[in-house]
Amino acid sequence: MCYNAQRPHSAEPEREILRGREHKYSPAECTGVEIKTVAGNPDKEHISTSYVERQNLTMRMHMRRFTRLTNAFSKKIENHCYAIALHFVYYNFAKIHKTLRVTPAMQAGLMDKWMEISDIFRLADKYKI
Repeated sequence: MCYNAQRPHSAEPEREILRGREHKYSPAECTGVEIKTVAGNPDKEHISTSYVERQNLTMRMHMRRFTRLTNAFSKKIENHCYAIALHFVYYNFAKIHKTLRVTPAMQAGLMDKWMEISDIFRLADKYKI
């Protein structure tokens, strides 16, 4: 056991501190789960939030504007939408994924070769983004 000048620390200090009090970053309590089809005709055995959660994690890791307490935020919603669009163009058309060994667009048969960053800039310039 370690001793602090104010109080002793136990093996579970966070439970001790958080017990009975809600904090700024406490997760919300789950009140239930409902599985329903929003679009398409999915196989009910393969309905899962894992794919969406993985995509959300990838976005947070690639774009710091989606993490808490960051200074990389957009003051205008339009700029925020552009940043998201650039992320998805890069992720799907320029980034070679280790598991696929090609870009997702190439795997899906949409492209024959991957885009380079300069290609993305040309697209943005072409559409005056």
